[in-house]
This record gives sequence, C-alpha cells and structure tokens, in this order.
Amino acid sequence: MKNRIGIVGGGQLGKMMALPAKSMGFTVTVTDPTPGSPAGQVVDREITGGYSDAKATRELAKVSDYITVEIEHINTDTLSELVKEGMPVNPSPKTIETIKNKFTQKEFLTKVGVPVAPYVAVENKTDILTAVKKFGYPFLLKARFDAYDGRGNALIKKPADIDKALEKFGDRKLYVEKFVPFVKELAIMIARSMDGEIVPYPVVETIHKNNILHTTIAPARVDKKIADKVKNFAIQTMEHLHGAGVFGIEMFLTKDNEVLINEIAPRVHNSGHYTTEACATSQFEQHIRAITGLPLGNPAMLVPAAVMINILGERLGPVDVKGMDKVLAIPGAYIHIYGKKDTKPERKMGHITVIGDDIKKVYNNAVKARKLISI
Repeated sequence: MKNRIGIVGGGQLGKMMALPAKSMGFTVTVTDPTPGSPAGQVVDREITGGYSDAKATRELAKVSDYITVEIEHINTDTLSELVKEGMPVNPSPKTIETIKNKFTQKEFLTKVGVPVAPYVAVENKTDILTAVKKFGYPFLLKARFDAYDGRGNALIKKPADIDKALEKFGDRKLYVEKFVPFVKELAIMIARSMDGEIVPYPVVETIHKNNILHTTIAPARVDKKIADKVKNFAIQTMEHLHGAGVFGIEMFLTKDNEVLINEIAPRVHNSGHYTTEACATSQFEQHIRAITGLPLGNPAMLVPAAVMINILGERLGPVDVKGMDKVLAIPGAYIHIYGKKDTKPERKMGHITVIGDDIKKVYNNAVKARKLISI
C-alpha cells in the first residue's frame, strides 16, 4: 500500500489535513518556510523551504507517494514536472495555475458559463479610468497574484483612492472588478475523487470583516432554490477543473436572488472548518480520501446547526491562550488552536465551532465563546 503523503505548506490547513491522514495510517511530510510550523508539530517529517522552493518540493517528492497543497501560491512549474515524471499531484498543477491568478480564474469561470461580477484587465491608471466609465464608483481594484484575506483588494470610492491604491500595489499586476452589492456571502466545499465523482457539502453562510472570514453559519439561511443554485454552479465549475481534492467556492447572493461566484480555492478552506464536528466526513478527511484514490465519504451534517468563528490575533507577541476552560464549558463548543508561536493583529490563530439543534442558540453560544477566549 502506498501510504506516504506530502503536503506543500505547513500551516493550519496542513495540520488539519495531517491529523485524519495519520489516523488513517498514512505517514505525512510537509514543507514550510518556518521550522516548527503548525503542521510540522504533528507530522512525521518537516522539510524547511519556501512554498515556491523547487529544491524543497523535490525533496518532498522523494519521500511521498501522493502530493497535495494547502496553499495555491506555490511553484506550479516544479509540480508539473513531477506529474510528467509520474507523481500523483492533486489538485492538478494546471488547476492551481489557473486559480492562483485571480484574473485567469475569472476568465475560466466566464468560459465555463458560471456567473461572476463584471471585470476587466488593467495595466495602468489610464486603463483604470476607462474602467470607471464602464463600471462607475465604487469599484474594486484587485491584484492578480498572492491575494488572500483581502490583502490584494482595494475598494475605490472616489478618484483620489486610485493613486493611493496604485502606490499600495506597486508593480503588481491588477484588474478591475465591478462592485456588486450583496445581501449574503455564501460558500460551499465540494470534493472530487480521482475517478471524477463530485460530492458537494451543504451550502453555508459566511460573514467577513476587513475581507477576512470571521463566521461561518451552517447550513446557510437561504431557501432551497438558492441553495440548489449554489450547488449546481459549484458542480458545473468542478466539472471543468482538473485533479482530485476538496475545493472551496465563495459566492455572493444579491437582493434579486442572483448568485455570483467570487473566488475558488483549490484546497480545503476556512469556510469548511465546521465540517470537523458537524459532518459525517470532515473536509480534511475528504481531501485525503480524494487525493489517495479512496472512496469519498458522506458530507451530510450530523446536527441541525453549526457555527464556526475564527480566533484572530489582537496584539503582537507570543501566544498566551486564556479562557479555554470557559469556552469548553459551553454545550456543543469545540476549540482548535493552530500552534503558531506568535500572534499578531488579524492573524488566524485558531477557531471555535459550536454545534446544536437551534441555529440562533448555536450562533449566540459561538459569539459568547469567542468573547471568552484570548490568545
């Protein structure tokens, strides 16, 4: 039996993938630029090297039967070479290459016929001003690469904001996207096996602050027609992507009940963390099943309601967790601390999931739990 998994990236996603992999009998090796990374604390071996470090990825391949990723901002050229040499790499480097460039991701979604907010490529301020005539204010100026948790977005409300944004972005490649007012942000985790089986998880509602996911509510408080539309768009998208694994797809719901795809993540995702306690098969176990050729598990929720709230850093300094005993005294509450050595404002340090029978009560308990913990 081939039982060696290599993960490019040793952050919290790598850690939460490694734990079910270990319980299923796999050995796990990760690469990460920081020794003692969250995943590095629980795996069999940690290779120190950057996400785009070809040498580290090659070293990982030597001790792996399967390779996967926990981050899309990586060296896809090396992964593509490994595929040609016979190494199973999932999701496909071709898919990662398409998705890690936010502009080519939009082009892909348009090509496969799923709805997205209007967008246009820009190279300079003149192009941006031309886009303004088309979209009006406000609009979004976005970086094509290395953009996550809002770090690559600028909301342009007036002409003066353009120069500030261009100064912030420097020489990064950009595009403009029309601002779409929405009433809810929705997300769905969806898995595909090596033989092409596609399995969607329940549709969830997400709440962001400063472009960072703060809360996931499962299932989403939308009617079945909207939920079905989200699932159908997700399945349609997955039918055109390459490779196995779990993907996270984020969407907007407008006041006219229109659903637009915002972004795809070619990996397990923050909006699916609730699945560990709330679903028959967590997104992390599902990903391991998918990339190793095992049958996909049941994605159904085991409880009527679940709410996940991120624990974000609020200061600079070493980690000092306080209040865990109070959180765990709340019925249905679970806490995950990622194992990062230092905390800083808005850094993802952990999360809390509360499960139960009533969505309102579960939500209130999750909010209460988050107030009780500091890190």
